[in-house]
Amino acid sequence: MFKGHPKGLYVLFFSNMGERFGYYTMLAIFTLFLQDHFGWDATQASWLYGTFLAAIYFAPLLGGIIADAWLGYGKTCTLGIIIMGIGYALLSQTGASPVPMYVALAVIALGVGLFKGNLVVIVGNLYENSKIGHLRDAAFNIFYMGINIGAMFAPHVARFLKNLMMERSGFTYDSAIPKIANDLIAGHTVTAENLGKIQTMAHTTDSASLVQFAHNYVNALSHGYNWGFAAAGVSMLISILVFLAFRKYYKEGDYLQKDKIKTGDAVELTPKQTKDRVIALLLVFVIVIFFWMAFHQNGSTLTFFAKNYTNLVASKFTFLLFSIPNLLAIFSVILGLVAVVNKETNLKFKLAGGVFALAGLAILGYNLSNMGDSNMISPELFQSFNPMFVVFLTPVIVAFFLWLHNKNTEPSAPSKIGIGMVITAIGFSIMLYASYGLPSVNELGGNAVSHGLSVSPYWLISTYFTLTIAELFLSPMGLSFVSKVAPPKLRGTMQAGWLSATAVGNYLAGYIGRFYENWQLWQFFLLLVVVALVSASIMFSIMHIIKRASVS
Repeated sequence: MFKGHPKGLYVLFFSNMGERFGYYTMLAIFTLFLQDHFGWDATQASWLYGTFLAAIYFAPLLGGIIADAWLGYGKTCTLGIIIMGIGYALLSQTGASPVPMYVALAVIALGVGLFKGNLVVIVGNLYENSKIGHLRDAAFNIFYMGINIGAMFAPHVARFLKNLMMERSGFTYDSAIPKIANDLIAGHTVTAENLGKIQTMAHTTDSASLVQFAHNYVNALSHGYNWGFAAAGVSMLISILVFLAFRKYYKEGDYLQKDKIKTGDAVELTPKQTKDRVIALLLVFVIVIFFWMAFHQNGSTLTFFAKNYTNLVASKFTFLLFSIPNLLAIFSVILGLVAVVNKETNLKFKLAGGVFALAGLAILGYNLSNMGDSNMISPELFQSFNPMFVVFLTPVIVAFFLWLHNKNTEPSAPSKIGIGMVITAIGFSIMLYASYGLPSVNELGGNAVSHGLSVSPYWLISTYFTLTIAELFLSPMGLSFVSKVAPPKLRGTMQAGWLSATAVGNYLAGYIGRFYENWQLWQFFLLLVVVALVSASIMFSIMHIIKRASVS
């Protein structure tokens, strides 16, 4: 999987990993911050979430035009990282008014727009050499792992900082309390059951004291969220240091096609070829809109489901999956065993693998023996499962595609996208089943269900596992397809087109959040199943058009 790739890929891998770590640290807590800090409901939070994600993925259109026409890809990426860092710093200072937050979000979106699509172009340019062109798809799978390694750790860092700041103020996080606290602050009616919950935590029944406790609790929680946003800014500094310090390894991919044409190193496509390729890409873009609409429920409705409908008290064995030290120990065991059983591994590495496996098992055993039977899970931690599964499953998917390639049966990139949509439908079918019979958000008034009605965390985990397989069939393959088919003079713009399709999907992800709040839960997840299946059907029906246009 890693053999034969240029060193520049790994520089871009780590630069992107740092940027995505910051982005997903912020995104893991964003909708929770909107609810807990401002007292917003699910509809308001989902709307801003979707609007922000749309801006994040529309902005690369501007970034692609700037890079293609003026600055080039490397300089535009550098400018983007700097602007993102400023945006996260501004976001970490959010106070009572949401206006400064809106400004910060706009700055972050601009920075991502300058960075994201243009970095992908540099990756694709590295594989224009015919000797390594066959490694393009695998390169984008590796690059995609960088995104998800950063994303995997991000929610855990956000949770750690949130809990640390709350503990310093003498509080512990309980997902049911922020809604009750905000209702008390706003003077809304609070049910006797909810009033009892906050009285128990505050150790008082006095009304004025409860309101003051609510203010202090929300302020401490907001302070923790702000530290998470600040951590995102720090990761931008690391990203830019890697990107600039090791530029020599990827500079051969940091070029503009118009400069190669001037020197005679490249030939320009005819207008018809350009038109045909753009049409093929646009058709794919339209279909993937609906994948992202469904997939990006992870930061909104799926997180709300984790917060209000999922049993957040886990046994020690379940909690292993929500703890970074234990996850690292599990990784150590798996990697060690792979090294031991791999026939191509020499004795030295087999011994090292055995040591790693035993060390991981020892750490797991020690942690299990010192862990309580009941452990609280923060709802944002569920978002770490998707990137974790990406890291685990990428080598499996790459090996599967290689096996199909060797048998001359590997599907084309558009076919993989269609298959990914079918798998998406399967993923949300799990949530359809898990949510059937649960009360709606409106029936609960935005509060959490009683412990007896809460569902196992494994429903969400299974959904994330299935959606990750769908993502690996679709997202890295789409990036690779665009880099291969895009007219060379429009590479930045066409990568931005892919991201703009993601933007529309992200906006729709937020838009349909109102249905989550107003419909029965099973009806909402059924909608996502149907949309995914219809999109897959359309993709398969126009496959011949895409294939014909993309090879012209």
